[in-house]
Amino acid sequence: MENKPKKIKSFTDLSTWREGHKLALEIYRVTKNFPRDELFGLTAQLRRAAVSVTSNIAEGFSRTSWREKVQFYSTALGSLTEIQNQLLLARDVGYLSKTSFDAVARQTIIVNKLASGLIRKSKSMIQNS
Repeated sequence: MENKPKKIKSFTDLSTWREGHKLALEIYRVTKNFPRDELFGLTAQLRRAAVSVTSNIAEGFSRTSWREKVQFYSTALGSLTEIQNQLLLARDVGYLSKTSFDAVARQTIIVNKLASGLIRKSKSMIQNS
């Protein structure tokens, strides 16, 4: 019997959202160790951007127009790029160890590839309609 792909019924079924959720959890974990005086600075910025990634994927999933989906998925990708930039800063000022930085950076790459694929697929649906 052949394995049929699982029907995507909810945004939580999207691998992009699931990997983004893992990233958000990891961001929350590593920022717990940031200095207390960064609570309203880099800590908040990283956490906000991490939540934005999965929130925009979820909102894009619920949209009925492919153009709107692309818009929300692209916003998620923009937030992901913010995270990548902020992680470099956190590493360079000494808030993240090389090991922690490498692990989170790897997860951002996974989410980036999946989000880019979601955008490409959604754009192809616009062209085919």
